Amino acid sequence: MLNTEFIAKLQEIVGKEHVETDKADLICYSYDATQRKFLPDVVVHPGTSQEISRIMQLVNEHKIPVFPRGAGSGFTGGSLPTKGGIVLVMTRLDRILEIDEENLVATVEPGVVTEQFQQAVEKVGLFYPPDPASLKFSTLGGNVAECAGGPRCVKYGVTKDYILGLEVVTPTGDIIKTGGSTMKGVVGYDLTKLMCGSEGTLAVITKIIIKLLPLPEAKKTMLVLFDSIDGAAQAVSAIIRGKIIPTTLEFMDGRTIDCVRQATDLQVPDDAQAVLIIEVDGDREFLAKQVGKISEIIKPLGVVETRVAETPEESEALWQIRRSVSASLRKVNPDKFNEDICVPRSKVPEMIRKIEVIADRYDVPIVNFGHAGDGNIHVNVMIDSKIPGEQEKADKAIKEVFREALALGGTMSGEHGVGIMKAPFIPMELTKTAIDYMKTIKKALDPNNILNPGKIFPSD
Repeated sequence: MLNTEFIAKLQEIVGKEHVETDKADLICYSYDATQRKFLPDVVVHPGTSQEISRIMQLVNEHKIPVFPRGAGSGFTGGSLPTKGGIVLVMTRLDRILEIDEENLVATVEPGVVTEQFQQAVEKVGLFYPPDPASLKFSTLGGNVAECAGGPRCVKYGVTKDYILGLEVVTPTGDIIKTGGSTMKGVVGYDLTKLMCGSEGTLAVITKIIIKLLPLPEAKKTMLVLFDSIDGAAQAVSAIIRGKIIPTTLEFMDGRTIDCVRQATDLQVPDDAQAVLIIEVDGDREFLAKQVGKISEIIKPLGVVETRVAETPEESEALWQIRRSVSASLRKVNPDKFNEDICVPRSKVPEMIRKIEVIADRYDVPIVNFGHAGDGNIHVNVMIDSKIPGEQEKADKAIKEVFREALALGGTMSGEHGVGIMKAPFIPMELTKTAIDYMKTIKKALDPNNILNPGKIFPSD
């Protein structure tokens, strides 16, 4: 519990109305998309980088932990206040400061909602590709902290590929700038890339300089049903070998299709065991040709049915099927553990078969979907945690899923980060030397372990 004198100093910095201490208010910032909850001592809503600087100087003096938070939509507990202290909510810093149409660059504050930024740049004919599933409410600061991905990253890359520079407040309260507005810059270490994906453990992001692209003229969406997951995965590789890189290549396995059947009016043939949602974008005159070529490439691979959207409304209807997946999973069991392993895309069928074996071994339903174009599988372990022993089975199943992904040359996290949920498993993927190297960086930048302590590293 923080004393009244300390609370008064926070109120002096940001204003009394931007400091919350009532338990009802604290509960609102005690959880994220995981099933964990930790109550902070106080919630602070800063409005400027200077205020954040003063807060960081103050907390270093008193050794109080600080947990930066955007929209709290993360799946690994990255923003959870595991040690009490201060939740630093960044949503007041929500301005789009500049959209430079001539140089294809934008400068924003971290509290800008991802979709709102995308809509703003598209109004002037520009394009920001990263599109995490949470884009309607997640913030750009959180996207940078987690290096968010999304369906379009198979063609366009992930968040870090669009971050040219940052303004950050260090754990000790200094305000520094990394990178800049130019497309090139190699002066000193690349601190911008270091901050991307650092999960709020190295600095508090206060400004973001973003690279933009010209907005593609048009897009075309197709939904393809296959008689096996092998055919769907082979189709992904065959399409890319055919010198076509679609905007998205999303897949759903047989169990996911069953969930969608129950949740929507989608008519799916009984012999359909996998789905690909394929979208291409670019010059309008070339899209029909690309769709035709894709259809020819995948035809021998067990295609049951192909549906091509002819209008934006039809395209949206196809994507609504994909978006219905998460909600439909609750029909399997009430509690979901969403892991985001990534394997080489040619290994997706083998990984799915290994997951099926794990599901049978532990008698837990596991539903798989995700980004087939880059091998990013969202593995959803579905249990009822109120039943004794179910949580233990889920934990064992998840550990085996990670082990099998690593054995295939993959990773245990493609886009969700580590946070607290995956921290115990980090030694499975990284050597002790690599972990110690990262800890050395953390210690150098945050000597008092003030900023988001307890995240990423298993021994904290």
